[in-house]
Amino acid sequence: MKEAPATAPPPADATTASGATNGSAHANGAAKIANGEGPSKGHERCTFHHDLELDHRPPVREAMLPDMAAAYGQLLAALGENPQRPGLLKTPERAAKAMLFFTKGYDQSLEEVLNDAIFDEEHDEMVVVKDIEMFSMCEHHLVPFYGKVSIGYLPRNKILGLSKLARIVEIYSRRLQVQERLTKQIAVAVTKAVQPAGVAVVVEGVHMCMVMRGVQKVNSKTVTSAMLGVFRDDPKTREEFLNLVHSK
Repeated sequence: MKEAPATAPPPADATTASGATNGSAHANGAAKIANGEGPSKGHERCTFHHDLELDHRPPVREAMLPDMAAAYGQLLAALGENPQRPGLLKTPERAAKAMLFFTKGYDQSLEEVLNDAIFDEEHDEMVVVKDIEMFSMCEHHLVPFYGKVSIGYLPRNKILGLSKLARIVEIYSRRLQVQERLTKQIAVAVTKAVQPAGVAVVVEGVHMCMVMRGVQKVNSKTVTSAMLGVFRDDPKTREEFLNLVHSK
């Protein structure tokens, strides 16, 4: 499967597998940015982004849709299916679009998501947002894992817009992942955003690679944590966070 270069925009006449031409819309958006008119949203024309609040770079990965759809067609044929039968006729296209959506975090950066939602505030008590829903893709088997993320941090004169913690979870969960790395990436991102005295992250996930295959343990859950700064060094601070996370 050929991948589009990471820095090259799709051709102006690029047509997706659905027949929708997106290149001109994204080119116009890039031209506006170049002319100093501000970032172009353009998501109403985008086949796999659905978050109108975020200003993204032109989604060059859309240029991969035809090749991805062709690869899914070959996979169906290798399984012994007929990709031309009515029920599967548009499946390769749908699967390609779905995979791009599942991995849209590759098109997002921390700076774009934060969007200057960092505020000076004389608040030095713990901030906790818990039970943030998370969906990701296991990089080992390309099947989903899902669960909840709880994040706490101890501010030092700067606080982060609460919704941005959920946005950070989206950046890193919407990529091919392992839960251990995802947990650490979220903690490091919060640290970069507001330089707090410490960050704590707990992720509880259900992995379909354990539920649907292998040991097939339906009720198994995986819990991972990352403790940085005072949450690692001070047992009382860590205990306070964990008590808040587990409280009903």
